[in-house]
Formats: sequence, structure tokens, C-alpha cells
Amino acid sequence: MNYWLMKSEPSVYSIWDLQREGQTLWDGVRNYQARNYLKAMQVGDRAFFYHSNANPPGIAGLMEIRETQVVDPSQFDPTSPYYDPKSTPAAPRWHTVRVEFVAAFERLIPLAELRATFTPAELEVVRRGTRLSVMPVPPAVAERLLALATSSP
Repeated sequence: MNYWLMKSEPSVYSIWDLQREGQTLWDGVRNYQARNYLKAMQVGDRAFFYHSNANPPGIAGLMEIRETQVVDPSQFDPTSPYYDPKSTPAAPRWHTVRVEFVAAFERLIPLAELRATFTPAELEVVRRGTRLSVMPVPPAVAERLLALATSSP
């Protein structure tokens, strides 16, 4: 099993939205490196749900990858902010995954705590200026994150 970190603004889609819905298509990713990470995911992988552009930003929960190599339908919708006029159904440019809710953490692990606990080499999200919305998390770091989620700050 691999681990990932996937960002979403809670005002757009939060861990509680995922908890309510159970599953969702993680659409709208329009960065080639993030897309490549999405394409590398396998069913059963786990992803940390990171609330970005929040006060404070941080890891809010955990989800599981349920389906991979899904063509992102938002690329074909001209009314979508994620529309890509260069993409066609015959040659789609953007693929994504379907995720399933696993857990909302009892407490948010804020970015400040992540920065105090991990180096940028260990956890890419703590690197200043990192804007990537999908990134890998090494298994040893994932275990430490899971332990943090159940500890007091």
C-alpha cells in the first residue's frame, strides 16, 4: 500500500463532505505532476485529506483509493472551471481517482505542527511555496502522521 496527500479547500470540498457522501471522484486536478501521481495510485492506497486555504490549513482525515485511471469528466464540460478545450473524449488529457472516506481525525494536524515535526525531505507539503495538490507520502512518515492524528497537540 502506498500513501498520498491530497489537498482540497474545505469551502469547495471538505473531509465532512466526503464523510457524508461516502465516495467521490477527485476531479479538477490540472497540474501534470499531480496528474502523474494520480495515475500512479492503486486501489487500496490511502490518502491523507489536507484542508488547504483554511485557517489553519492541515490534515483533516484519511481516505482510500477505490478506483484508478478514471477519465476526469470535468475536462469536457465547457461550464466547468476545470474545462480543457484541448482535451477530447478520444484523447483525454486528465485522469483521476475515486476515493472513499475512511476517517475524519479527531483533531486537525495543522501545517505549523507538520512543519515542526517533519522536514521538507520527509513531507513535501511542509516545503514553503509547495502548491502541488497531490503528493506521495513515504510509509514511515504516514505511520508517524497516523500517530499524530490520535495524539494530543
